[in-house]
Amino acid sequence: MTPAALHDALQHRFSERYSTATAVLERHGKDEAYHAGVPPEAVVFATSTEDVVDVVNLCRTHKAPLIPFGTGTSLEGHINAVRGGISLDLSLMTEVLEVNEEDLDCRVQAGVTRKALNEHLRATGLMFPIDPGADASLGGMTATRASGTNAVRYGTMKDNVLGLTVVMANGDVVRTGGRAPKSSAGYDLTRLMVGSEGTLGVITEIQLRLYGQPEAVSAAVCLFPDIDAAAKTAIMVKQLGVPVARMELVDGASIRAINEADQLGMVEKPHIFFEFHGTKAWVAEQAELTQEIAAELGGEDFEWSTRPEDRSRLWNARHNMFYSVQRMRPGSVGWPTDVCVPISRLADCINQTLEDLSQTSLLAPLVGHVGDGNFHLQYLIDPDNEEELAQARWVNGRMIERAIEMGGTCTGEHGVGHGKIKYLEREHGAPSLAVMASIKRALDPENIMNPGKILSIN
Repeated sequence: MTPAALHDALQHRFSERYSTATAVLERHGKDEAYHAGVPPEAVVFATSTEDVVDVVNLCRTHKAPLIPFGTGTSLEGHINAVRGGISLDLSLMTEVLEVNEEDLDCRVQAGVTRKALNEHLRATGLMFPIDPGADASLGGMTATRASGTNAVRYGTMKDNVLGLTVVMANGDVVRTGGRAPKSSAGYDLTRLMVGSEGTLGVITEIQLRLYGQPEAVSAAVCLFPDIDAAAKTAIMVKQLGVPVARMELVDGASIRAINEADQLGMVEKPHIFFEFHGTKAWVAEQAELTQEIAAELGGEDFEWSTRPEDRSRLWNARHNMFYSVQRMRPGSVGWPTDVCVPISRLADCINQTLEDLSQTSLLAPLVGHVGDGNFHLQYLIDPDNEEELAQARWVNGRMIERAIEMGGTCTGEHGVGHGKIKYLEREHGAPSLAVMASIKRALDPENIMNPGKILSIN
């Protein structure tokens, strides 16, 4: 329990932006994963870096845990208050502070969402392409090192964050990076903070790389006889250097889910959804080359279109798939998980995982950002059924161990939170974890910054 003096001080400082209402606490203690909700003891809504400094200083004084909150769309329990404490909600920090059109960069507050930023940029001819599906906050995307459907073309958050403003555990405001296209000056504190999940400091502002909106965009969809053919097509497209902007593998069960939700009428077999960016001629050339590759590997019914309504229909169905899949088994809880492997091992990793899945009674649709070797299973489980939970843990554990053995990672984009802590030593080794722990202790000696995430430190 945090001391009453802390709550009195927060209420005095923030007034109506301090809450202990049950509904507010529950909302801030549960993300979109299957992990049980763990609500904080209070929620504070910040509107500025100065607000964040005040909250951090008060929490440090009273040695109270502090959990940053963006939009609550994370998937590994990042916002669970596993050791109690204060949830610091940054969703009111929604200013786009500057846009530098000639230099292709911008600076935003942490609560700005990717959709809001792109709406702000619409008239400039620029865009921020990183798209994890959910309308996540850019602060949360930075903190979890998110990526998404078009990482194959534009990279992940680590590739697109130029600089940060971070409030450290001692209350200092640190500004990292800058607007220069490159720098060799000192330690890369920006990369240290990107993916730190609120365990080293609270990100309040982000300097982001922008891109020009492409002249032409086309979407395509192709049917495959099985997952193996689809995965091998993705590998070949990447290896032949086709600059595809999105390449999403969707299995037959997922197609069934989106057919029911979006009335797409697609054959319930594996598909790949593609998107191409460039000039009109270049987009057409990319689509034709991809069609040839797919056909050689068993793909059929390849269709592509540059009509915005066709693209929107396809990608809206993909982005809503988490919820569409959830409706396949009413009353179940969705457990979404992900791994990432070198693209040459993608087909093997998927096939071996599906073989494990076939030995259980589980329904677990598969999708993947296969252009960069990342795929997801979404286990639909009855949380009160111990046998199903055991089966899901067995499949999931073997999938993660397999990915690591193949030179991959336990999480390509969801992050560690508290859901994947136990796999970090297997992936990185004990000496690397010791270095991480040393950094954590040096920057957060009281262990108040989102404790119980990434590392288990008392």
